[in-house]
Amino acid sequence: MTSINNHPPTTITKLMNHQLSAFIDDLKATHGKNLASVTLYGSAAAGDHVSHRSDYNLLIALEKITPKELRNANPAIREWVKLGHPVPVYFTVTELHDAADVFPIEFHGMESARKVLYGSDVLANVKISDENLRHQAEYELRSKLIQLRRQYIPASMSVDGLKNLMADSLTSFAALFRAVLMMKGVEPPAQKRTVVALTAQHLGLNGAPFEKIFNIRRDNFDQKLDEATANQLFAEYLEQIEKVIDYVDHLNDQSGRVNVEQADQPVH
Repeated sequence: MTSINNHPPTTITKLMNHQLSAFIDDLKATHGKNLASVTLYGSAAAGDHVSHRSDYNLLIALEKITPKELRNANPAIREWVKLGHPVPVYFTVTELHDAADVFPIEFHGMESARKVLYGSDVLANVKISDENLRHQAEYELRSKLIQLRRQYIPASMSVDGLKNLMADSLTSFAALFRAVLMMKGVEPPAQKRTVVALTAQHLGLNGAPFEKIFNIRRDNFDQKLDEATANQLFAEYLEQIEKVIDYVDHLNDQSGRVNVEQADQPVH
């Protein structure tokens, strides 16, 4: 069995250690020498995992990917998903180097919070270009805003629906806020809550809605929410998200380059 060392108990429990080890053994049996690395990234690697809400995200790197390799992985992946985990991301080692300029947000996230569970650290020498960072950030932010509005329609009918929507969506926005901090010249921390707090601080946002939602996410919110107050909290949350998008949208001048003077201005 593959052991996972030096992980805080709050990050990876004994049960998860067992599940990960068993899964890695399955991957080794499936891919053999073609398996270059298995890397845990995201909240679990950063010590920011919330039980029953956060995912265990895995990057599987192969030397070569063929339809047969993916097809053979089906039994192992199927059992992993049955345990409630998302399907891992597959890359070849070469693709990891070639794709870093296309997905700078994802690669910065992996770079800042990762734990190699098997094989080599395939991300150690990846050069991440920020040329497309602003464009990807705006695209992802706007896409998630559209999705958030759509999901709000059915969720708005119940307090639990709204709480779940806000708690689950904020983590996705937090990952994108890391890019916003980078564009501000601020080194983003690994923990989502700190990322969001710093974004609110540097952009002059109202951080209270975010803090309330993080407390809801961790079942540490002592205020009683009824339908009216839950919808009001969502409205405040949505307003701050829209301000972040406005900030990113106005970073570019007509030449398409980042407007540094605009970047130093708070959002109103």
